[in-house]
Amino acid sequence: MTYLGPIIDPHMHLWDLDRHYYSWLQDDPLPNNPAGDISPIAYKSYRLDDYMADTAGWNIVQTVHVECGLPPKDQLSETDWLQGLADTRGVIGGIVAGANLDDPGVEPLLEAQAARANVRGVRQIVNWHKDPAKTYGPTDLLLNDRWRAGYALLAKHGLSFDLQLYPSQMATAADLAAAHPDIPVIVNHAGMPTDRDEAGLRAWRDGLTLLASRPNVSCKISGLAMIDRTWTTDSLRPFVLRVIETFGPNRCMFASNFPVEKVHGAFGDFYDAYDTITADFGETERTLLFSGTASQVYRLPPPTA
Repeated sequence: MTYLGPIIDPHMHLWDLDRHYYSWLQDDPLPNNPAGDISPIAYKSYRLDDYMADTAGWNIVQTVHVECGLPPKDQLSETDWLQGLADTRGVIGGIVAGANLDDPGVEPLLEAQAARANVRGVRQIVNWHKDPAKTYGPTDLLLNDRWRAGYALLAKHGLSFDLQLYPSQMATAADLAAAHPDIPVIVNHAGMPTDRDEAGLRAWRDGLTLLASRPNVSCKISGLAMIDRTWTTDSLRPFVLRVIETFGPNRCMFASNFPVEKVHGAFGDFYDAYDTITADFGETERTLLFSGTASQVYRLPPPTA
């Protein structure tokens, strides 16, 4: 790797099956997952030591943990477990907690999540697709008035929103971001360009442009192998470069999506690809992409030694 500076990984996951039950990892048989065949990572815990082993040899100075799809009764418990790890291990600089914004009683949970020292925002996956094999839910939550009321509460509690969606939802999301300019929005996984025909790619490019026109929106470059499962550096290149061109390095960040992405390649494979694709960028731009933007967007404390 030619980039030797610090790396902040702003999208990673941990789970402890002795603490919580994750239906998407533990149901038998496993439910359909639009991310691909997750059986290689199912039915076993993935703890911080496992992540550190997967990233050994890389200059990881900090991470942001993103919620792992637990039901509302376990969302604060997940955060408290992670906060304990952050307090004792110092690797997890930020936490994106779980919250179901369509729950009319969600505000006490938002208040409790925001009270935890390392919580910076929340995520509820909103991917909706007309293809049942690709959708994550039965309806488009972005169009749900109850969900939008819950979303509006985030500003009150100083929380950002991690936005995992598909291109067909981007125009709606851009309007939502414009209506709530005080809520930082972080697009997950480069906007998940799952439809690779001409119309689908045009929708992705146009949607990214709309989202990038909102100054409170930034984007993680990650998760592309979920929709390009025979990926190579060259196949990722146009997507990585398009996101950077659209948002600028000061609103883009490289992320691993580990261990979900582990079923499609090693941690180093993805970061080698990011490095190769941006080899001609300036030092300032690369530092932003590998660490600086994540630190700024998630308001991370200085990493511990």
